[in-house]
Amino acid sequence: MTDSPAPSPATSQSGIPWRSIAERYALVVLVVGLFVLFALLPASGAVFTSPQNLRALVSNQGVPLLIAVAAVFPLAAGYFDFSVGAVAASSSVVTAAALADFSTPLPIAVALGVLFGMITGTVLGLLIAYAGVNPFISTLGVATLLGGVIFAYTGGLRISAGIPTELTDIGSRDWLGVPRVIVVAGAVALAAWWILSQTVFGRRLYAVGSNARATHLLGVNVRRTQLLAFVASGTIAGLGGVLLLARNGGATSDNGMMMLFPALTAVLLSTIVIHVGRPSVPGVVIAILFIAVTVSGLTLVGTPPWVNQVFNGAALLLAVAFARLAGLRATRGRKKAAG
Repeated sequence: MTDSPAPSPATSQSGIPWRSIAERYALVVLVVGLFVLFALLPASGAVFTSPQNLRALVSNQGVPLLIAVAAVFPLAAGYFDFSVGAVAASSSVVTAAALADFSTPLPIAVALGVLFGMITGTVLGLLIAYAGVNPFISTLGVATLLGGVIFAYTGGLRISAGIPTELTDIGSRDWLGVPRVIVVAGAVALAAWWILSQTVFGRRLYAVGSNARATHLLGVNVRRTQLLAFVASGTIAGLGGVLLLARNGGATSDNGMMMLFPALTAVLLSTIVIHVGRPSVPGVVIAILFIAVTVSGLTLVGTPPWVNQVFNGAALLLAVAFARLAGLRATRGRKKAAG
């Protein structure tokens, strides 16, 4: 009877290399480290850890979380969706206009906002999956078009009259001490996680994003899967628009581009945490927290306003670089396993 070999020093007891564990959870450690740093710094500590700041920090992430989750579905299928911010902004205007200009009942107005996002996602899915239009041109073109339509309808003015308190309360009040906006966004994110990780559609979506041709040879309808990815993206972005209206108490002529880049940064950072090499909802949550904690801390220590823009730009570039490296390593790992 032989003794079982002792685990390698570079391997955990579960057989997973320590290097892999470090890569998967490095961003989690970084978020915790930044939180502790800003909590201990004299310039930011007292305010940063105050209940008011922590509540604001968490509440402000509801809409960015939904927009980033919306972008996960197309990216899982292999596409960047540059329209998610504009779809959210447009859905916000659609809901506000239905309430303020047409006196539509609140449930119907909310449904119209979500439906607008779903229809927009469907149109994009048809253009990309079935018509073969370049996804970069399609999503960016739709984003630009929607931005122009928003400005034309609002005239650059804010729509705030006629927004019922039942809606704005979701954006400003709590349920059992937890901001309602986070409860709603968290529920949608949880549903998205379940779809992506626990359903056949989710597995097919990742398979299409990994190798569309091989997935087609296995009998999967690749085009329909790609279409459904954009339908899901548009629907979630539409929900994000309704939540944006609830949070702000009105709709503006914002074209959504300012919401796009943090969402893209978060979804790209999600590919280097937890499930390395592919976008995921848990990774997006961690990335959103990383961005929120850093921006809040930098603001409180008194950095100039331009520092936040530099950070967001640098984070996006680093996310692209690390996502590329993670993808290359994952591809090499699959080739070694197959060979």
